[in-house]
Amino acid sequence: MFKNFNDIESYILNHKIVKKIALANAEDSNALEALVDAKNKGIVSGILIGNVKKIKELLIEWNENLDDYEYIECHDELESAKIAVNLVNSGKADIPMKGLMMTSSFMKAILNKENGLIENNNLLSQASILEFKEESRLMIISDCAVNINPDVEKKIKITQNAINLANKLGVDKPNVALLSALEKVNPSIQSTVDAHEVANYPDFKNAGEIYGPLALDIAISKEAALHKGIDNNVCGNADILIVPDLDAGNIFTKGLVFFAHLKVAGVLLGTKSPVIMTSRTDTPNDKYLSILMAIFQAC
Repeated sequence: MFKNFNDIESYILNHKIVKKIALANAEDSNALEALVDAKNKGIVSGILIGNVKKIKELLIEWNENLDDYEYIECHDELESAKIAVNLVNSGKADIPMKGLMMTSSFMKAILNKENGLIENNNLLSQASILEFKEESRLMIISDCAVNINPDVEKKIKITQNAINLANKLGVDKPNVALLSALEKVNPSIQSTVDAHEVANYPDFKNAGEIYGPLALDIAISKEAALHKGIDNNVCGNADILIVPDLDAGNIFTKGLVFFAHLKVAGVLLGTKSPVIMTSRTDTPNDKYLSILMAIFQAC
């Protein structure tokens, strides 16, 4: 079981894993700096797509050898995203990465029915991996960036995607907490109804206990749960937190980053290959952690 991002980095370095990343609109200084960092650690090589003049100017500022990278000239963000995806589909790259562009442009290339990266009837979902230092373990939060207001059917698929990721991280039977504002089903709060239905879905694979609805404090604190009269193994032992909708997940994860300063890496799930889709406000280190997780997914 991997307990933190350093464990994952050590695993990749020790196994000498190297993946090729196609960075779309690579003139994004934060994304490019993260890729350069990963390249200098020997875990990636890069194909840089976009305004090649600006890209090379950034590399020169960092005293990088320009011959260490491949370049493709492109001045349209959607076309740049399509090129990155096509490079992966053709086997010339392993992972596409979003640079300086709108998420919608990047997603159009990923979701393209003919040339995208969605596998079969999989639901594309996002997950944030959180380094929970107090308990020396990783936790997964989903879905914070893709599915806006998922219904029960989609929440079941989002949950299974997150379970699969937890399995990959070494958690054989992850416990899942389905979050809402309270721990009782209230017909006036749809997320409590949905959580109860998802918790009772019988066909999840490789999962531990699944419980909901749960308020956040009860999900992460056994003491808080017992104080409220709830004695369930998921409480205080949740490996996965399923949020009710994108609004809640987005605010929650950004709060963790900007207020609590926790390490968080975002990944996409349900695609044929790992995908690196970070926020434009993410720091180079945030983006590096997402690169790290994508390489790990590709192992």
